[in-house]
Formats: sequence, C-alpha cells, structure tokens
Amino acid sequence: MSKTGALFALTLTLLLTEGLCRLPYGYFQSIEHNGFKTEPQFQEKYFNQTLDHFNFNGIGNRTFSQRYLITDKYWKKGSGPIFFYTGNEGNIWAFALNSGFITELAAEQGALVIFAEHRYYGRSLPFGKDSFRIPQVSLLTVEQALADYSVMITELKGQLGAADCPVIVFGGSYGGMLSVYMRLKYPNIVTGALAASAPILSTAGLGDSRQFFQDVTADFQSVRPACSEAVRGAFSQLKELAKRQDYSRIQSEFALCKRPTSAQDIHQLNGLLRNAFTLMAMLDYPYSTQFMGNMPANPVKVACETMLSGYDLLANLRNTAGIVYNATGELTCFDLYSLYLECADPTGCGLGFDSLAWDYQACTEINLCFESNGVTDMFPPMPFTESDRKQYCYKRWAVVPRPGWLKIQFWGDALSSASNIIFSNGDLDPWANGGVRQSLSSSLMAINILGGAHHLDLRCSRLLLASSCWIVIFRTYKAKPNNTSLLFYTGNLMRLIQSQ
Repeated sequence: MSKTGALFALTLTLLLTEGLCRLPYGYFQSIEHNGFKTEPQFQEKYFNQTLDHFNFNGIGNRTFSQRYLITDKYWKKGSGPIFFYTGNEGNIWAFALNSGFITELAAEQGALVIFAEHRYYGRSLPFGKDSFRIPQVSLLTVEQALADYSVMITELKGQLGAADCPVIVFGGSYGGMLSVYMRLKYPNIVTGALAASAPILSTAGLGDSRQFFQDVTADFQSVRPACSEAVRGAFSQLKELAKRQDYSRIQSEFALCKRPTSAQDIHQLNGLLRNAFTLMAMLDYPYSTQFMGNMPANPVKVACETMLSGYDLLANLRNTAGIVYNATGELTCFDLYSLYLECADPTGCGLGFDSLAWDYQACTEINLCFESNGVTDMFPPMPFTESDRKQYCYKRWAVVPRPGWLKIQFWGDALSSASNIIFSNGDLDPWANGGVRQSLSSSLMAINILGGAHHLDLRCSRLLLASSCWIVIFRTYKAKPNNTSLLFYTGNLMRLIQSQ
C-alpha cells in the first residue's frame, strides 16, 4: 500500500472510533465566540483564473479575478500538506471564519491552508455587476468551479514550491459536495476529501422529495411533540384567515409592513415562515452564532419555547419567525418580499447577488425539488415538482433544468469505486438524509455525529477545548468531558492529511 493510502486509512481508523459518534453536543464552537480568536490571519489574494475552461474559442482565453484566502503560519514549507477549502455559495470569509477545525488541524499537521471562493459568489464575479445577465451567467456551473479549484491548486503549488505536498480538500454543505466531486474528478490532484453535511444524493434527485421538511419537523418534534403541533395549528389558523381573505387581520397578526392582497402574498408569507424554521433546524448549534444571520444558542429549543408561550398561536408563530428575521429587535414590521426570496431552492436562496447565483445553479444542475405537504411535516402544502421547477427556471433564466445530470456526471449513489472520502453528518441536520450515512468501504467512511447540526464538525477549533468549548458543555448540558472522544475525532482526520 502506498504512503498515501496507508495514511488515509489510519486517518479513517481514528475518525471512525466510537468516540466521534458520541461527540459531546457542545464540543465544536464558533472561533469568534466569547471573544476568542484562535485562527491565524488569512491573507486575501486574487488568482488570475480562466473564464471558460472548456472552450478555446470566443471568451475561452479570457480571465477573471478569483478571490482566495491563504495562511502559511503553520506550514512546513515544501513538505507539509495543503488543506484546501472548496468554497460554496457565499462570501469566502464567512466560511473561513466559521471553520476553525481546519486551521487547528493545520497547526498540528504543519499544513498550508487555502480557502477558495466559488466563481460568481462574494467578490469573485467574472463579469462584475453584469455577471447575472444572460448569457454571462451561463459560465456558472459545478464543472467550471471544480476546474477553477484544480487549476488554482496546481499553479499555487508551483509558485509556492509545494509540488510534492499532498492536498486534502474540505467543504461543508454544497462545499462538501464539491470536495467529493474534486476527489472523483481530479484524483490526480486531490489525495482525499472531508465532506461535511454534503447532500450529494438528494441534490442529484435521489430520495424522497418529502424528506427534507419531514426532517425539519422532526427536529422540533424531538424537543417537544407539542411544539410541532402548535406550528401546525398556527398555520391552520393562517389558512382559515386567508380563505376568508381577512388580509387586514393577517397583516396585524404578523406585523407585516404591507397588507396582503392576494393568494400569492399568502404563499410568500408561508414561504417566509417555513424558511425561518428551516434555518433554525440547520443552525441548531448549542451556542449563539452570526453565521447566516444572528442565531441564539439552541434555536430549535428557543423556537419551541416561543411557540408554546401562550394560547395565541399566530402571535407565537410571528415571534418565532422573529428569532430569525428580527434578532436585533430593530424591525417594526416584516417586509414579505425583502426578507425572503422565493427561488428554485425551497430551502431558501438567501439574499443579494449570492441568491441569484444559487438560484441559477438550482435551475440548472442542483436538483432541489423538495416539498412540504402538511401530513409528513408541520408546514402548509407547498409542492415544488420537476414541472414547477422547469416552468420557473425557463421564465427566470431561460434555461431548462437537467434533473439527472448530477447523477450522471458525479456518480449519484454509485460511489463504491471511489476512495479516500469521509462523509460526516449531524443527526440534527435536515440535510443529513440527503447524504451518505453508511460507510461504503474502508476508505469511504460515513460519520454520524449525535447532536450535530449543519457541518458542526468544521466549526470549532480544538484550541478552545480547555476553555470556552467546555464551558458551553458544562453550563448548557452539564456534560462530563470526554477527552478520548475528542482526540479520536481530530486524530482520525489528521492521518488523512499526512500523505506521500
């Protein structure tokens, strides 16, 4: 067995010990929490990137500036590994400052760390403010993004004298999907991958379209069964008001800036409310965060306490949504169409330019035909079928989605011939069942983290182990520290890194 294979196998052995599966709920903590700053200072740089990797004519020879963050603070120059984060749908700084586990691991392994920004997100806009016009937006594809990362890795290795340094890719959510795809498509460049909360199956159109919102519901139901029933009851009352077209009452109950006037406005309100519960389920961390907005510690628990705080279910529903949309308490009313944008992703596209980019991706390659139905979940029936997607996307972007493309291009669930990939998922994450939950081979390992929300395992730096991370555990859960568990988790991944 090669050094690479042996070291990766050792990493997996350590990662897969039972300690990880019993990781304390409060282990990982935001690196900026309580004023702690443990990450090194990243340098922000720009890479002269090829605009179209697959076309030698037309604009094929043009380039754009792709942002990346880099730190060599811990690097054993010329021999240490390279940790490369495959940036996903947002500003790369947001991911770098919420992935302390990677930099802490770099300190232990003498690694160079690079966070690369995805084309068409953050400041990596190939055509500037015109990037989301048609046809300029057509160069926003998974394939182009993977080629970006592969070219960047190759050229930076040459510039930094790191030709023999192995590369481990990391990513969370869509970024985790990209890490998997990098290992599948460019195994000559990438030694191994850690894919945290990567829904590579559901986004390829595999599985049950009802699963996602069913799992969101399960998170709230697990706190208190009465919680999900209260949410159902509130939505039922809203439905009755809408049926009577009592729009003034709806405006008053939900503190809306403008009075609803149509069924479309009610649909938008339902989407905004459902999106609040989705975000709280995804970000159900045991400490407050500013990742994807301001969120209190244990937001699902806070939401259930709010939903069950009195008999006025509509007021409770409004206040629960306010946890997400009015965390500062500064809003005097809710603007339906500025706080939430309906798009080709029923779980939400966010706001701003990044939302446009993700909407386009959800209209082309990323299949997100998820629906709520009010039976298997606590939300109003809001179908989003392939037909709905096709109609929306053609009208919005003049494109016809290709529902089976990710399965063809990136193997779907036929992954058994791949190698050196770790799939991690938290059992609180509604995306988890859209990913790989069972190990497929000795080098395709699935880690299930009890009490883990969306890519929780990437968040906390182990430098906080003796201080704030454990403070959260003691105060919130009165848990007894298990150092063995923590060392198993981090030790396993460290071996993945040491290759060649």
